[in-house]
Amino acid sequence: MHYDFHDKSIGIGFTGSFCTYEKIFEALETLKETGASLLPVFSLNASSLDSRFGTSASFLERAKNLTGHMPITSIPAAEPIGPKGLVDILVIAPCTGNTLSKLANGISDTPVLMAAKSHLRNNRPLVISLSTNDALGMNLKNIGILLNTKNIYFVPFGQDDYQSKPNSMTAFTELLPETIDNALKGRQIQPVIRSPHGA
Repeated sequence: MHYDFHDKSIGIGFTGSFCTYEKIFEALETLKETGASLLPVFSLNASSLDSRFGTSASFLERAKNLTGHMPITSIPAAEPIGPKGLVDILVIAPCTGNTLSKLANGISDTPVLMAAKSHLRNNRPLVISLSTNDALGMNLKNIGILLNTKNIYFVPFGQDDYQSKPNSMTAFTELLPETIDNALKGRQIQPVIRSPHGA
């Protein structure tokens, strides 16, 4: 389905699940085709750590080239997102278990979390694209909290390797445009929890 977001500004919060970045960038390419304006925000780890999946500098550059905006990489730079109404909807993609748990407990100690806190003050939607090894462990309670929090929506997610990592769940990022479309209308796309990836 084709979505038209030409009149929407979408914030994209990157956190440290580097193994999912390729899928996230593919999803952002699709979002760009909808005409949306994209504003990238990187957590402190996402903007400074290198991994076997790529360097932080390369990810920052890729986000800049894709969106046309220099990524926000500091808490002070993220704080005006709410007061200035910079985005219509904010997506945390990928959202790690660490970020998920802090969000559920009102902690805003990274640029992405500050962006979320600042954005939510405007009663605008926040979308979570989950990627965590402990979704069915310590973080299950935080998923439950956020599923029941006003203006927070989830990209549908499922177990990504239920044999080797039974507690791990990741989002179906190809459903990001549909999730955003629903969230902008105040609806949670259903079903939220789906069959394991590749099943």
